[in-house]
Amino acid sequence: MTVAIDRATGKSRGDHGQRPGLGQRLKQAYQKHWYAYAMIAPVAIVLGVLVLYPLAYGLYLTLTDANSLNTARTIGVNEIEATYKFIGFDNYADILWGETSYERFWSHFIWTIVWTAACVALHYGIGLGLALLLNQKLRGRTFYRLILILPWAVPTFVTVFGWRFMLADGGIINSFLEFLHLPTPAWLEDTFWQRFAAIMVNTWCGVPFMMVSLLGGLQSIDASLYEAAEMDGANAWQRFRFVTLPGLRSVSSTVVLLGVIWTFNQFAVIFLLFGDTAPDAQILVTWAYYLGFGQQPRDFAQSAAYGILLLAILIVFTSFYRRWLNRNDQQLAI
Repeated sequence: MTVAIDRATGKSRGDHGQRPGLGQRLKQAYQKHWYAYAMIAPVAIVLGVLVLYPLAYGLYLTLTDANSLNTARTIGVNEIEATYKFIGFDNYADILWGETSYERFWSHFIWTIVWTAACVALHYGIGLGLALLLNQKLRGRTFYRLILILPWAVPTFVTVFGWRFMLADGGIINSFLEFLHLPTPAWLEDTFWQRFAAIMVNTWCGVPFMMVSLLGGLQSIDASLYEAAEMDGANAWQRFRFVTLPGLRSVSSTVVLLGVIWTFNQFAVIFLLFGDTAPDAQILVTWAYYLGFGQQPRDFAQSAAYGILLLAILIVFTSFYRRWLNRNDQQLAI
């Protein structure tokens, strides 16, 4: 067997010598990339202050019995010290399988899943339909795009308050239904219609983003693929199924994931539409806010525990979702 020798050093080519230690490698990396570290340091510091510290402190609060009565506070000139205690995972146990766990967590969890699935499905379906229409050669297409993107451009609180006025008992929607001699639902009082109204308003707010994203994906599909499919005798449905949908796969997977995360944590629509007057229409994020800031005494520990559970649910979903996409991509590659 022949061993190659480096003539300059006298060492074999496979002999790399002793690997430097961790401290030496960090020093070398710093000396080589110090400018990059200097550039990202401000961002890392801001993220640490605004994201990591609150997250760590919130996680600590979930392990205590902190509320508005036993936390440190100042009343006039008197400073009252914190008296809350470390209780471990009791908050999580109480939320997940306590005596009232269904009313306080599982009922809101089920409604949050239904809310998220319905909204994202409507966002994607309506957004894809509008994107397909706007991708055609239509007269005034730019004007249509401008009109359809307005619900996304208008601030959310303006949109939700507008819908709240229209859905009121004497609002334009019920007045129109009365004119047609149709039943007038109690949009803001009855639980079923509260949930229906919430999905409707959130769909109105979320469709433009989905439409714009999918329209960009449609315009990136090579037109020659449609020409080849048409020459092979494919009809409109076959071209949509075998050319359009596969061409939108990467865009669709991204916008659906973003839509799930945003809708699952959609605070503004529910809170601005109902406030704290619709307990059965509250999703997990608004219910967590109610526990921490909408009742007396304010339960900071339980509210923080809800936040950590929300984060854990989204992390698990994202992991399985990306794994499922990668598995499907591998199957398509085969």
